[in-house]
Amino acid sequence: MAETKTLLKIEGLRKHFGALNVLNGVDLSLGQSKKLVLIGPSGSGKTTLLRCINHLEVPNAGHIYLDGELIGEERRGDRILRASASKLASQRREMGFVFQNFYLWPHLTVLENVALGPWRVQRLARKDAMTLAETMLEKVHMAHKRNEYPERLSGGQQQRIGIARALAQQPKVMLFDEPTSALDPELVGEVLGVIQELAAEGRSMVMVTHEIRFARDVADEIVFMDGGVVVESGSPAEVIDNPRHERTQRFLGQLRVG
Repeated sequence: MAETKTLLKIEGLRKHFGALNVLNGVDLSLGQSKKLVLIGPSGSGKTTLLRCINHLEVPNAGHIYLDGELIGEERRGDRILRASASKLASQRREMGFVFQNFYLWPHLTVLENVALGPWRVQRLARKDAMTLAETMLEKVHMAHKRNEYPERLSGGQQQRIGIARALAQQPKVMLFDEPTSALDPELVGEVLGVIQELAAEGRSMVMVTHEIRFARDVADEIVFMDGGVVVESGSPAEVIDNPRHERTQRFLGQLRVG
């Protein structure tokens, strides 16, 4: 069997906010078309790790590579320096970020929200951006709401628009930060269903979630974090069904995963 190409690589990542150490040397990798899910208690560093991947938070140490290219940094001779703002903006377009909250423009229609990035940022012709937006809305089952405004949509529908907007960047990897945490329980399933469909297409993903049963179904690899470090990682069968570390066992026991 051919070896899976490494798409995303994280080496020795550290991040602190003043005296608070949030990430304490994280090493991870994601293969092409693979799904990596981060689980762990609140405050374990999961969201900070995700935000560091595309430099919404700037790491204090360590390096991140996407498709072999340094993210947020560039080599000049034997030195590694901060990347320029334009270089970082270009790199961020390779990573579709879906946030906990939706951050949709209230004065734009659903279609305009999704088309705005390709049109204004990626410089697609407006007609082409609208066509691309239509395609992404169909992918998240929201094409019938193309002319609605965000305030007329449920939270689950708004989050699906957020996913469509990220997909419209045509990224190499999708980053999901607790995409269902702001939703009423009855709306969670519709968002997870869309993510599961995207996973089945072979999209590369890194996802932070407390939806453990969903993580078991969708992930190729589960990473359990606590205290800013990777406590253990492996397949869902290894980490969720047969965790080795006592801290993982205790965390999952509190969630009563069945």
